Amino acid sequence: MKTILFKTNINCSACIKSVTPYLNEVDTIEFWQVDTDNPDKVLKVGLENDDDNEVIKAVKRAGFEIELLEGQ
Repeated sequence: MKTILFKTNINCSACIKSVTPYLNEVDTIEFWQVDTDNPDKVLKVGLENDDDNEVIKAVKRAGFEIELLEGQ
């Protein structure tokens, strides 16, 4: 499993509720959580593989912005 961090604009509990069904659809995600207290609204995802494209697509389909955090 690989843990990947993303910068997002998921900034409240309602936003988390909105994105949940989209992230839960991605079969390769083991876990995910959003740190809404962090200024970058960091989405932490545990993936079975290194393919973060499905995570990015899911978050964008939910209507949110997402980008891979540098330094990973």
